[in-house]
Amino acid sequence: MTHRTLTTLAVVLTPGWAAAQPADIEYATAADTAFIFNTLLFLVGGFLVFWMAAGFAMLEAGLVRSKNVAMQLTKNVALFSVAAVMYWICGYGLMYPGAFDAATGLWPDAWIVPGVVGAIFAPTVLEPVGPGAEAIADLSYASVGSDFFFQLMFVATTASIVSGALAERVRLWPFLAFTVVLTGAIYPIGASWQWGTGWLAQAGFSDFAGSTLVHAAGGCAALAGAIVLGPRLGKYDAEGRVVAMPGSNLALATLGTFILWLGWFGFNGASQLALGTIADAADISRIFVNTNMAAAAGALAALGLTQALYGKVDLTMVLNGALAGLVSITAGPLDPSLFGALWIGAVGGGIVVLAVPMLDRMGIDDVVGAIPVHLLAGVWGTLVVPVHTADASFGMQALGVAAVGGFVFAASFATWTVLAALTGIRVSPEDEVTGLDIAELGMEAYPEFARG
Repeated sequence: MTHRTLTTLAVVLTPGWAAAQPADIEYATAADTAFIFNTLLFLVGGFLVFWMAAGFAMLEAGLVRSKNVAMQLTKNVALFSVAAVMYWICGYGLMYPGAFDAATGLWPDAWIVPGVVGAIFAPTVLEPVGPGAEAIADLSYASVGSDFFFQLMFVATTASIVSGALAERVRLWPFLAFTVVLTGAIYPIGASWQWGTGWLAQAGFSDFAGSTLVHAAGGCAALAGAIVLGPRLGKYDAEGRVVAMPGSNLALATLGTFILWLGWFGFNGASQLALGTIADAADISRIFVNTNMAAAAGALAALGLTQALYGKVDLTMVLNGALAGLVSITAGPLDPSLFGALWIGAVGGGIVVLAVPMLDRMGIDDVVGAIPVHLLAGVWGTLVVPVHTADASFGMQALGVAAVGGFVFAASFATWTVLAALTGIRVSPEDEVTGLDIAELGMEAYPEFARG
């Protein structure tokens, strides 16, 4: 009877261990070991990023008024579920049509438009159950299931960004209809240009874990929606001055921020895409530390800047400053030194503090600050990559930002416009005043308390 077992750790810790074992045991090869550890990395990273869904839900629930909390929680559960189904039906296959063959100069037939658009309908297929998986698994990478699971979390993150920005006035079903298009087509097409070895990858664009492909893309989709949707009632007075609309629960928003901070270690760390060597393990630890440093610097920058500008610290800005630091380092978390990660994150935190009032002056109502955090900090993080990454150039980085951002904004704006014309995307003024919890759901998150 032959047994397959992973013996690498035992061999390292106990010299001569393998030689003392029964001869009929078949030991894992180096390729097996890499495949197993890579698969484990994706699964662990994936469930960390899944935990970010809870972070987005808590952050948004804390930053909206109490009369809209249940609606935000419903949207976050629903959008993740929509993303899971759409990414299986078409998103994953559309995002990974196949690598360009440099030897032949040909793209795989799965690319409908080579390097730009892949197969529209290509449902994900996993390896067979049990020993049959060994015959078809790509031992140089990881299992299909682990890769699909990890990448799904990224598309769900993109949709979550849109949810917060458009809170308190968007209708549930049109929002979910937009999520279908975003997760099934818009995001996968843009991401395929880089991570699917599309034309941006061939041009030399660099975005390690998605400052542009995930965060700026989500921010562009949110910006398009905010423009079509318009601001909340009463957000700006007759003279255009901002009317404060405080969130319902800053404790919940703070908890959400810490959950997102934790999940980001999986977001960036598992984007190394390999854990089969000592070098990979060391690189992942470096990514963790740089990610943490950027978040801390972003929070401190926002803390200090709000004190300097307003005479008092603004907790919501500090929370978003930490998130902006995380977004900023995501495009290149491996190469910077700790000091490099610090100043990249600090600039991201500063961007949020300055951009929030700028958007208000433009009449763009972003309830949770998603556009400054994800779009603007994402652009910053992508453009700064060449400072620490030798094979990246500012020109290629700017091209990638413009291409992905322009495509996602245009496609999202068109989708929001069509939905507005067909079904309407905004609740009535009466329902907005009443609150979406009662108007759209017929229930309240805090039924014991007066609505605010």
